[in-house]
Amino acid sequence: MKKLILLVGVFCVLLASCSSMKNTDSNLTSLEGTWELNYISGARIAFNGLYPNKKPEITFDLKEQRFFGNNSCNSYSGKLAIDGNKISFKEPMATTKKMCIDNQGENAYMKTLQKINSYSVSKDGKTLNFIMGDIGMMRFEKK
Repeated sequence: MKKLILLVGVFCVLLASCSSMKNTDSNLTSLEGTWELNYISGARIAFNGLYPNKKPEITFDLKEQRFFGNNSCNSYSGKLAIDGNKISFKEPMATTKKMCIDNQGENAYMKTLQKINSYSVSKDGKTLNFIMGDIGMMRFEKK
């Protein structure tokens, strides 16, 4: 009887771990593609004032384990660091160095990006949220 209970317990643990891996994989897969910023927290200037000409974008290439994008003026790229819903942009990134007339939006974007430690994708797959702790810092819309 003890063996049967142990066997059932092990089976339940394996089943639960398989289903959680599926959720992680589908959440990770939903990250693939290009996203356009439509909200950033902490800026003292209205969103449209920060990004009057071009909104920042980020693209995830899961096959190559990389991300790249444009912060409204300069391009950036780096190695993707993801574990479940944890994500980090603290690794060194490559960035271009174009001269931008007003780079407040660019600075706000890059500083906030480096604070992000997790993400979530909406059930419909159209909204990506970057989170610091339990605070939503950035919101993107799928392009």
